[in-house]
Amino acid sequence: MTALRDLLRNNARQYGMVMALAIIVILFEILTGGLLLQPLNITNLILQNSYILILAIGMMLVIITGHIDLSVGSVVAFVGAVSAVMLTSWGLPTPVVVVLALGLGALIGAWQGFWIAYVRIPAFIVTLAGMLVFRGATMIVLGGESIGPLPDGLRAIGTGYLPDLTNASVHVLTLVMGIAASAAIVWSQWRSRARGLRYGLPVSSFNLFITKVVATAVVVNVFTLVLALYNGIPIIGVLLIGLIVVFSFTMNSTTAGRHVYAVGGNEKAAMLSGVKTKRTTFWVFVSMGSLSALAGLVFMARLNAATPKAGTMFELDAIAAAFIGGASATGGVGTVIGAVVGAFVMGVMNNGMSLIGLGVDWQQTIKGLVLLAAVAFDIYNKNRIGAGRPLIGLRRTGTPPPEPTGTPATSDTDDTDHPELATPPSRQ
Repeated sequence: MTALRDLLRNNARQYGMVMALAIIVILFEILTGGLLLQPLNITNLILQNSYILILAIGMMLVIITGHIDLSVGSVVAFVGAVSAVMLTSWGLPTPVVVVLALGLGALIGAWQGFWIAYVRIPAFIVTLAGMLVFRGATMIVLGGESIGPLPDGLRAIGTGYLPDLTNASVHVLTLVMGIAASAAIVWSQWRSRARGLRYGLPVSSFNLFITKVVATAVVVNVFTLVLALYNGIPIIGVLLIGLIVVFSFTMNSTTAGRHVYAVGGNEKAAMLSGVKTKRTTFWVFVSMGSLSALAGLVFMARLNAATPKAGTMFELDAIAAAFIGGASATGGVGTVIGAVVGAFVMGVMNNGMSLIGLGVDWQQTIKGLVLLAAVAFDIYNKNRIGAGRPLIGLRRTGTPPPEPTGTPATSDTDDTDHPELATPPSRQ
């Protein structure tokens, strides 16, 4: 119990929202009389929040770098509007439209990233301008009217399901995918633990490790079983899994991901360490633009139409999901999995409050209080760090910080050519 308590205390940012999500699910399962976890409702929960999940992943990266993006809702609407015109008026094939839409989103992200990274205009101002520009552009493209219906190929992205392998009463392919996902998680966790032991890094006890892995595998298989009892896993669910895996791997296991954290943690220090901070920020906004375009396609496919009001308030939901999932308002902290958990917290709350008949006024109030509590939790963590308590979510390395010397950051003198300058004389 002591090991478990220490693990939860020292990783409160990582596990706190997971426990909060579990509590919220149990609470609304009781209040709704068992409706929340019905297979149909679970499937609807994924479909209804798919575009917020996509936006939350990109928004987490933006916030980690210390910026914000207020334009994502308008970009969702604009890309959806342009895509609808290409499909219905120009008659382009769906695959071509998808590629062009993602390219358009990347160009929008590059446009905003240029002003933010290279011209040094604050992201708040640039993306606020983008929110207004692309909302107006949406009105111009659509002429104030909705465009629909859309081809079946596109609608399948937002409402379709994977085909089954058999005609059984349950979706066998979904069960197979759940078992495969469980095996992959167990292998990944085991490999990570073995690597930590090999390099002498602190790891959890073996019993606690087994408990965590088994619990994760059980949750994954129960979740896929619930989906298999309905129509199986939606196509958008497969897409979300792919995005989570790719972006989690990028942030945790690549140099580019480390650079994103470095820029958000301390941009000047990262730049002095050789990180191309401007290029890193630029590409983060390019990825945010592409994900916004993808979210626009998914939302349009689900509605079977492009509307002028599409994407309204999406940016606030994405920002809230990122902060609830553990992002820090000052940057440098956050995970892709945390963004997904935060998005599900918001989604379960919306779904549960709707099921029990709570009014929109109360729903907005409660969501605002939850967001405030999440940021307050982040401030609490920072106060613990400032008070000298163990750093939450990080390991002490035993390496003392460098002492301030007052020496300028740059110098024309090479210390290697003058050893007497490299080691200052000791004071008597």
